[in-house]
Amino acid sequence: HEHPTQALLDALTIRRAKGPLSKLIVAICGDILHSRVARSNIMLLNALGAQVRVVAPSTLLPSGIDRMGVIVARSMAEGLKDADVVMMLRLQRERMEGAFVPSIREYFRYFGLDAEKLKAAKDDALVMHPGPMNRGVEIASEIADGPQSVIQEQVEMGVAVRMAVMEALLDPRRNHEGRGA
Repeated sequence: HEHPTQALLDALTIRRAKGPLSKLIVAICGDILHSRVARSNIMLLNALGAQVRVVAPSTLLPSGIDRMGVIVARSMAEGLKDADVVMMLRLQRERMEGAFVPSIREYFRYFGLDAEKLKAAKDDALVMHPGPMNRGVEIASEIADGPQSVIQEQVEMGVAVRMAVMEALLDPRRNHEGRGA
């Protein structure tokens, strides 16, 4: 369960705003358990030298997450402390059977990104979300639409990255270069 093009566009969005990813602190917050985006970003960001933190209630963390090269934080204050990038993930309720969180209201209270929780991150931290976004569940509207948000840039980068991947895969001239064809 991975989403490699999302990880590529996220890394490119971060790099354009912050420069090289090595030494950056990236907090990935939300439904880590059900997220393809989280897995792909963890792998790519680690490979690029970022420090990756995951923030979620224990019910939304996959077993073995601590072996993926991440720091596990149990609160937003701990996970966002001095973060350069805050990446929010949606609650994937369609993949949940049973109660993973007590209520949406309770989830937002502890794990939703609002102005107060964002203060723990660096003043110039980027706010990201791969979409679709549940405003008032994982992120407050004023943060999603605020000056630190690069969500629109992610959407724009997504088109370019996916077009480049499709071209690389489908262009017969590229596929046969260097293969003696």
